[in-house]
Amino acid sequence: MKKRHEQKLIILSLGLFLLLNVPLLLIFNTDGAVFGVPVLYFSIFSIWFLSIIISFIVLKKHYE
Repeated sequence: MKKRHEQKLIILSLGLFLLLNVPLLLIFNTDGAVFGVPVLYFSIFSIWFLSIIISFIVLKKHYE
C-alpha cells in the first residue's frame, strides 16, 4: 500500500476517534427524530456509514 493511502486511512481513523468521542456525541443527544430514528443513533450510524464509504474509495484507488 502506498504511503499516501496509509496516511489517508490514519487521518480517517483519527477523525472517527474525535467524531465518535462522548463530548461531541452529546451535541446530538436531543429529543428529535430523523426518519423515525433518534438523532443520536442517526448521527452515529451516518458517521459510521460515511467512514465505510470513504475507506472503500481510498482502498479502491489503491487496488486499481
